[in-house]
Amino acid sequence: MLKDHLPDDSLIVLPPVTIEVSNIIRRQGALKSSLRQVPEELPVAFSYAGTTHAVMMASPADIADFAVGFSLCEGIISDPAEIEAMDIEVFTAGIDVQMQLSDLKRDALTARRRHMAGPVGCGLCGIESLSEAVRDFSPVAETDFTLCATQIVQAAEQMWDLQVLHRTTRAVHAAGFYQASGISGKILAVREDVGRHNALDKLAGFLLRGQNATQPAQPAQGAVVVTSRVSLEMVQKTAAIGAPFIIAISAPTALAIRTAEALNITLIALVRGEEFDIYTHPQRVTA
Repeated sequence: MLKDHLPDDSLIVLPPVTIEVSNIIRRQGALKSSLRQVPEELPVAFSYAGTTHAVMMASPADIADFAVGFSLCEGIISDPAEIEAMDIEVFTAGIDVQMQLSDLKRDALTARRRHMAGPVGCGLCGIESLSEAVRDFSPVAETDFTLCATQIVQAAEQMWDLQVLHRTTRAVHAAGFYQASGISGKILAVREDVGRHNALDKLAGFLLRGQNATQPAQPAQGAVVVTSRVSLEMVQKTAAIGAPFIIAISAPTALAIRTAEALNITLIALVRGEEFDIYTHPQRVTA
């Protein structure tokens, strides 16, 4: 868990996650003026030891979770306690998250920056070359954990009820964690964001910070559930969390399927009502 002196989002005045805008809508063949809530999107900078590492366009919510999850999924830390201090500053132009790492991790990040030959051109943060875009991740530990078909359907259904921001705006992605209990289960947390990767980073941060005291998350006994398509990075982030399942409402890419197979993750996609597709490690799904 993170140390007590690290910030709590509830104590920070963050910009609103939605704003009301005027528009003109067509309904029943007629045009009329209306108002609609749309999601806000701001740059969020992650800085380590005073040096900016990445700037992400994101929803201004759950910023501490975002910073921790991003740091883990990008390989900057391996444990939340390696972030020794965090300061979140809100400016008109965006949000700056300043983090201080343990000596070992700070030195490793400095060495990583020193070896970078030039600007990153492949769209991923803090990497040196295209080959690092598919860098090695440790496979999820072998487990006899299984989910039945009913639980998979239940996980997707519960997600809809918990997507508060999506119901308001219809314009954001969500990532949730479903923890099994017997033949049932429960979504312990949902994080929403304009970016699907951001939503999963925020979920990873929540799980790693151990904030759900009433029912602590056990990543090895549950599933990551996402509302977006499954890309390479979504599978990699699931591996970083340590979950043996990723369940998606949408479809996977070919590289995501190959990566899930290699990382020992059961990939389930296109969950529609009682129906779904299993792409990798089907032995974990019971009838």
